Amino acid sequence: METSLRLRQMLRLTIAVAATLVGGTVGFHLTLDEPWFQAFYRSIVTSTLTGLDTVPSSDGARALSIVLVIAGLTIIAYTGAVIVEVIAGGVLTGVLAERRRERTIERLRDHFIICGYGRVGRRVAEEFRLSGESYVVLDFRQDAVAAAKERGDLLIEGNATEDEDLRRAGIERAKGLVAASDSDADNLYITLSARSVRPGMQIVARASDEDAEKKLKLAGADRVVLPYAAAGRTMANLVLKPHVTAFLDAVTTATGPDLQMAEIEVPPTCAQAGKTIRDIRVRHDTGAIIIALRKQDGTFDTTPEPDVRIDPGDVLVGVGTTEELRRLEDLFAAAETVGD
Repeated sequence: METSLRLRQMLRLTIAVAATLVGGTVGFHLTLDEPWFQAFYRSIVTSTLTGLDTVPSSDGARALSIVLVIAGLTIIAYTGAVIVEVIAGGVLTGVLAERRRERTIERLRDHFIICGYGRVGRRVAEEFRLSGESYVVLDFRQDAVAAAKERGDLLIEGNATEDEDLRRAGIERAKGLVAASDSDADNLYITLSARSVRPGMQIVARASDEDAEKKLKLAGADRVVLPYAAAGRTMANLVLKPHVTAFLDAVTTATGPDLQMAEIEVPPTCAQAGKTIRDIRVRHDTGAIIIALRKQDGTFDTTPEPDVRIDPGDVLVGVGTTEELRRLEDLFAAAETVGD
């Protein structure tokens, strides 16, 4: 639409210039009996406000000069207005787009913040995008900003080590944060800042080695990922346990075609709290399978028996299709939300 408007403006400007020059050339040729090229030259000099080559010798030529001067002023003014509109329009469009993005971020609740949009951060964003999770990217590097804009991600151009930029990303309302910078020092600062603002928020950080991993955990990171160690472990498992690795990859990525994994925390008001897996008939009523149970003391039961009791605060790890996991979440929903 804007391109079409610009083309119409250029067309009108071209027609006006052509009409002015043609009319002036013909007029001067007739009124002053000048050769065509001399008349064309006088028309250009007059209409562009450069000045008069010589004072026209007849009233008709002088009147024509006045008309050409006015036409030239009009064309110049119109050209200036178009140029200003293009420049101001681009700036204004950018400002409005930035303000819309900020308002969208201000409305977010329970979203994730990705600090660092390199290869790791972009992969995290892709998983969030495929899972339908809301997230905000926080980075200041030119290539990262360009990549985030290209993918249509919500972006805060800033430094994640600065508290103010974290607040702009909505850290007070965020569910979790991923510190995915290439720098261990930056991830450490990010973790410290995020933990001080949101003590209970889930923080996952990237580390380059075990020494950095220890420091990040001391700083408050809930989980620390070593990309190179993880890649090596995955490659070894692909050779040693290819089918197990393929299964885990299918259930832990957002692009898994059939099975997915979900973790569900049992709220205190859940009607199923205090019952056993057998009593709840999880498999029969939902189709999903509970493959692990994390108790409140942090211990994991990786093969829960049917007679294991599920208490408030426990975290279930379930496997199933999207629909089966939705039914599992509904089954362990808080009592006050069941009827909603």
